[in-house]
Amino acid sequence: MSKRARIGVALAVLAALAAVAVPLAQRGGYRGVTTRSYTGNVRYDGKFTFIRMSYPSYGRRRGGDTWAHDWPFGEENFLKILTSLTNVPAHVDESSIMAFSDPELFKFPVAYLVEPGNWYLSDAEVDALRDYLVKGGFLIVDDFPRQAWNNFDLQMARVFPEGRWIELTPDHPIFHSFFDIDSFDIIPQAYNLGGRPMFYALFEGNDENNRMYAIANYQNDLSEFWEYMAYGYAPVAGTNEAYQLGINQFIYGILH
Repeated sequence: MSKRARIGVALAVLAALAAVAVPLAQRGGYRGVTTRSYTGNVRYDGKFTFIRMSYPSYGRRRGGDTWAHDWPFGEENFLKILTSLTNVPAHVDESSIMAFSDPELFKFPVAYLVEPGNWYLSDAEVDALRDYLVKGGFLIVDDFPRQAWNNFDLQMARVFPEGRWIELTPDHPIFHSFFDIDSFDIIPQAYNLGGRPMFYALFEGNDENNRMYAIANYQNDLSEFWEYMAYGYAPVAGTNEAYQLGINQFIYGILH
């Protein structure tokens, strides 16, 4: 069975399971989450843990903080697909929420950030994020509308003043770390985020041959597909592609 066929089967099974899950409103939505590291975080034991980054935002979504968009179903569904298709040992039923200033972040290879248009870093967090990335961490930025770019670029320029974002093409290894994604014509779009989805990366020394520090899923929102896959809000083909992109990015971050 091909990788593409396997993800289709896994999605079908997960959709059946998620269809009987408690609705988001009954789970409390964003309530009970802080803008700091969560006290119920997963204790480090060597297994992969999904790390969602929290931050004090310029504005808040109605009912919760912008960094919590698609939480918790986005990562819950993603982790089930990741572990069903790959040999990555991971915490499937639990994930963590961390602030950039949390020293525990350095134990984990990949951090996930959403809605960077409202993101703000304190001076201490600027230094902490720089250290995390330079020492081997990898940042995935998702749920990224066009209007978010200026603020995102401003915050990252504080982290790497000389940094330059480079647009990626389908031949970059990150799009082939598990699934082979040979064209962006098939990249899904959950809703209008300002234009066609694009992918930008920040590299050590602004050199594509060096290690990638971060990838920005510009004008894209992969976790929207992850969260709502069981409810028929998006075509199956688009949901498949969103999982393939996400798995590739996390696998790449783990291995690099």
